Amino acid sequence: MLAGKYFVIGVTGGIAAYRALDLVSGLVKAGAEVHVIMTAGAQQFVKPLAFEAISGHRVHFDTFETPPGWRYPHLELARRADMALIVPATANILAKLACGLADDLLTTAVLAMVCPVLICPAMNVYMYRNRAVQDNLSRLRRIGFKVVEPAVGRQACGDEGPGRLADVAVILEQIRMMFEPKKDLLPSTVLVTAGGTREPIDPVRYISNRSSGKMGYALAETAANRGAEVYLVSAPTRLAVPAGVHIINVETARQMYRAVMELYPRVDVVIKAAAVADYRPRVAAEQKIKKNDDDLVLELEKNPDILMELGKQKKHQLLVGFAAETEDLIKHAQAKINKKNLDMLVANDVTRPGAGFGSDTNVVNILYPDGTVEPLPLMDKLTLSEVIWDKVQQLKAGKKIDAAD
Repeated sequence: MLAGKYFVIGVTGGIAAYRALDLVSGLVKAGAEVHVIMTAGAQQFVKPLAFEAISGHRVHFDTFETPPGWRYPHLELARRADMALIVPATANILAKLACGLADDLLTTAVLAMVCPVLICPAMNVYMYRNRAVQDNLSRLRRIGFKVVEPAVGRQACGDEGPGRLADVAVILEQIRMMFEPKKDLLPSTVLVTAGGTREPIDPVRYISNRSSGKMGYALAETAANRGAEVYLVSAPTRLAVPAGVHIINVETARQMYRAVMELYPRVDVVIKAAAVADYRPRVAAEQKIKKNDDDLVLELEKNPDILMELGKQKKHQLLVGFAAETEDLIKHAQAKINKKNLDMLVANDVTRPGAGFGSDTNVVNILYPDGTVEPLPLMDKLTLSEVIWDKVQQLKAGKKIDAAD
């Protein structure tokens, strides 16, 4: 698959720079042509000669140097590349790319690229969790960069947590997937719900929640990319509808209930990622309620429990729920998976950093009816959607879920 492909590898100044040697070696062994750009910082950790010996090509590092046979290295590298990777990607390079800076050969070349660019962050856990770094990663994802989430573990400085460079095997697998996307959900028909429902108080006010819909939209996008026919029942969001997805727009919990129940008999998998309002005003005023000196009392009544009803009517379908909690996460999640007859439940504590509503990342536990609990590290929601669909496929295939996998 990688034979004959042209890769540009950007190596920046982090302690994990030496591990880029293994990545270059793996690509060369797969038959790829690899050209390396090193920043000044990277050369403090690894000598260019090491990359030249493995890649078989001269390392590029000076914007204004023109090696024999090259006229404009930054443009020629950009035009020839089938894919570019930045390994490791430091906080500094993330900030530069997010702002569109071009102050060295690597950033200048990346700005000229139209090929996929895969970023592999690696840095101290507290740097990685810094709001500025996370904002930069979010922007890079939005403008088309792909990100391989860092691994979790002990770091060179002694701290522990997310920030270690992902294993080279994981990076190579991500590269292969980008060249040949999986279509393992063919010919499934799936239903995903997303967003936070709105329950009207009057024509201008409503009761809702903080859900952004990002997780549900990521799940729908991934399913479509992997070959499924996807129906997305969405409460109001500000998100673009993923390509190839059938969208059904709703507003209230009752509207979502009707849309979901109509589709349910013809789908194979349901993932209920929407945050559905549990209650609605018993009476919605026809005109705007005017403010006066009195307190306003709203009488609320229960909305239909969509997930509960799906569990009761389940036949051939595989049913996955979500649980957003603020305390006793596993206890509440285990009660929900049993009560609602789910095949799998994705639970997160929305008070944790990186896991709240509106975030581009999430930290979840995946639970199963047999009591298995599988904690997952912090990752962006698109990456998490891939993991969730992998678990769904395992369930469909009847494989035993092992938290050690």
